[in-house]
Amino acid sequence: MAEKKNPNTETLNAAVVALEEIATNPSTPKNIKKSLTDLVGELKKQEYSVSVRAANAISALDEITQDPNMPSYVRVTLWQAVSTLERIRE
Repeated sequence: MAEKKNPNTETLNAAVVALEEIATNPSTPKNIKKSLTDLVGELKKQEYSVSVRAANAISALDEITQDPNMPSYVRVTLWQAVSTLERIRE
């Protein structure tokens, strides 16, 4: 029997891909890359449910987006990732 995929897991994976793209972009400041790399690692851990990981990531991304040295296009992309993660909590 085919395994049914969890839509929340797929949504989480989409957010992880977006965050990884920002973290590997050469124009992203190093401190933001480090924060995003750590966050992606936490999102990939299976210790907590998908909704708990998403809620924790939203909180962390809120702090990351407050960095005054962040380029505006990075901030916009992070907000898009937050929007994606917010769909999981519902």
